Amino acid sequence: MALLKVLVVLGALACGVFGVNNGLARTPQMGWVLSNSPEVHNLDFNANCHAQNNWNALGCDVSESLLLDTAKELVHSGLRDLGYEYVVLDDCWSSGRGEDGFIRADAKKFPNGMEYVADQIHDLGLLYGMYSSAGEMTCARYDFEMQDAQSIASWGADYLKYDNCYHRGRFGTPEISFNRYRVMWDALNATGRPILYSLCNWGEDYSHTWGMSIANSWRVSGDIYDSFTRPDDLCTCSDPANPHCIAPGSHCSVINIINKVAPYVDRGQPGGWNDLDMLEVGNGGMTDDEYKAHFSMWAALKSPLLMGNDLRTLSASALTILNNPAVIAISQDPVGRSAIRIRRDLNVAKDKYGVGEAHVWSGPLYGGDQVVIFLNVGIEELQMSASLEEIFTADGPEGSAPQVRETWEVYDLWANRMDQSAAQAILDAPIDSVEKTFEKIDWYNATTLTYLDGLKHGDARLLGKKIEIIEPTGTLTATVPRHGVAMFRLRSPNNGGWRKSHINDEL
Repeated sequence: MALLKVLVVLGALACGVFGVNNGLARTPQMGWVLSNSPEVHNLDFNANCHAQNNWNALGCDVSESLLLDTAKELVHSGLRDLGYEYVVLDDCWSSGRGEDGFIRADAKKFPNGMEYVADQIHDLGLLYGMYSSAGEMTCARYDFEMQDAQSIASWGADYLKYDNCYHRGRFGTPEISFNRYRVMWDALNATGRPILYSLCNWGEDYSHTWGMSIANSWRVSGDIYDSFTRPDDLCTCSDPANPHCIAPGSHCSVINIINKVAPYVDRGQPGGWNDLDMLEVGNGGMTDDEYKAHFSMWAALKSPLLMGNDLRTLSASALTILNNPAVIAISQDPVGRSAIRIRRDLNVAKDKYGVGEAHVWSGPLYGGDQVVIFLNVGIEELQMSASLEEIFTADGPEGSAPQVRETWEVYDLWANRMDQSAAQAILDAPIDSVEKTFEKIDWYNATTLTYLDGLKHGDARLLGKKIEIIEPTGTLTATVPRHGVAMFRLRSPNNGGWRKSHINDEL
């Protein structure tokens, strides 16, 4: 019996079963989502769904036409074909519950019902997501999980974002929060429909330690807002060593969230991911370099890539960030391992908010490749570098990793960014001619060639542009713009770089 137990444990490790085993989110989910902040006004405690302010792009303005128009834009812009497949509804979709306890969709906003919306989205080759909360209000009510799961499944939903609003004190220990969110996990599984389960408890009660047991992703912080570095009292949690700090809430900058997740980025694994909140790209509060850095870090840290903008007014510059296949390939890499921070320098010129630091991040990729990111959070352009000893420190400290003694080709992952004129042509093209436009520029299509197959075949569109070679024991150096990033894929020309892996290649 003891031998059998050992074999079972070793078998589990060999199969690389890390996150929940519902067959979903083997790489971080991608798509578009409406999102909100926890600030609420005009509360009516007799209602189940309330208007909220300060939403990323659209707030409580949800409707059937909005979702279907957005789904069509995902197709028209080519983003669906790069892997952005989920269209996720947020709050304000319900008019309350019936006497039978089942939640009802707002007939004015969704005149044809939720099943119709799901069918229309599915017909476009996309997946449909919905929203609820493990609390007392906002389109939810605790203790109705079985009814809500049955409704969500019967409507054809493929995704549930489960929020944390109005939990009435049901938190304070990991076990309390785990048990509260597990009820919906069990209810969803009981429906028999595969539904991606996304926890949104703002990182309370160490969700990064238990989220992977019941969910496909779990939020690690308060709500993001469209700022690269600006501190805000509504997001006072800035010390990752103190997960119980007050008010995880909202108005969390990109850098605040990156620094918060840095100590446990390794908790994300195939099937379950640290959720750094949605992408702000295109909402207008950051510069182009800041949005590039934001997108690059979310991809490298294996956060879900869920756009929080209005796709109906998407700009060409935003599209050329969101549709970079060389960066998306880092997110969707089959190894499923986050980059880790190997250096943090606080002796950097500060910006107007008193924030200034520089990071080096590094992580393993499929086929023995390595991603390296230089992140400049300072106010001035920086010359940054990292030795192979540093880059491969996770494979062996103090230069003991075998990769240090190999030659590496360096590929710039932003060098082949789509030209803005090409992006504008896509956005301006009539629907019936979009396919020809994409064929002309030969852009990557993950629906015809998966990222795994593209990497296996060495597809140049996923690799970036080769810019240099690093000799054994050498150093990678780059000039990084203020509030910007330089991002590279390292490849061994001698078929080196292979490392031990507990991830099944079949994934």
